[in-house]
Amino acid sequence: MLNGLRGEYVESVAICGYIGIITFATYSYQKGTLGIPAMLMAVLSLAAWVFTIKRTRAIADIATSRIGSAAQGYVELFGRASVHADNLIRSPLSGVSCIWFRYTVYSKNNSDREWRRVSSGVSESTFEIADKTGKCQVDPDYAEITGAEKRVSYEGEFKRVEELLFAGSNIYVLGEFSTIGGANSVLSLKEDVGALLAEWKKDPTQLKKRFDLDGNGEVDLKEWELARRAATREVEQQHRELRKESGVNIIRAPKHRRLFLISTMSPQKLRQRYQWWSFFHLAILVVSLLVFFRHTFNH
Repeated sequence: MLNGLRGEYVESVAICGYIGIITFATYSYQKGTLGIPAMLMAVLSLAAWVFTIKRTRAIADIATSRIGSAAQGYVELFGRASVHADNLIRSPLSGVSCIWFRYTVYSKNNSDREWRRVSSGVSESTFEIADKTGKCQVDPDYAEITGAEKRVSYEGEFKRVEELLFAGSNIYVLGEFSTIGGANSVLSLKEDVGALLAEWKKDPTQLKKRFDLDGNGEVDLKEWELARRAATREVEQQHRELRKESGVNIIRAPKHRRLFLISTMSPQKLRQRYQWWSFFHLAILVVSLLVFFRHTFNH
């Protein structure tokens, strides 16, 4: 019910829903019936409880990894966002320097009662976080982001809402970690040898100079086999050098729709936050069911 919403909006939607149902319940109480609002409250609180308990468990079940020794796969990282100039972007509304932004512009003229969204956008640039053991690029696409600083400004008939993450902030990420290049480089000896031989063929003069050992002006089968062995040795050396280099760590949206979280909160505070909300929704669920069954049996 609530999974289609961005995570940071679920609590607001749930609270607004509770208020609306309570208002409806007040009217229903005057009419002598509470069954329908009690059941609506139970359904909403159950969906909200499931939503928050999933996040609580996801955060609690995975220990925070050090970037330098993190396993390939679904991990939890906590580091500080780089303040290097290459890591910075600017919000298109205010021009504020940041590492991530999301904005929405609303409009309301004299005849409108409600704000209407007229434009919105979100940054797609990766940014870097680091701990004492290493660095990691964060690809924020499809992330559920909490704890961003929210700024609201008004200009004429427009309302502008910005959400920002800043360089130097502590950043928590739960997502799919992988290392590109370095020891984890995916290399094909056969393909690379073939590519190198094809490159050598483009310069027949140099090829003959190196491998036409009998000087007959042709590279025969035996000589071509020598060329192949030389190419293999050269490619193997290149592969060894590539694997010695440091790979690039990146964390991004996991496969199979697993939770992808980015937050300015520590994992402990984030877990506590979701635990509190799960207890709150569970309490409302229990009360709603008690009211529903009591009303049903009394009638």
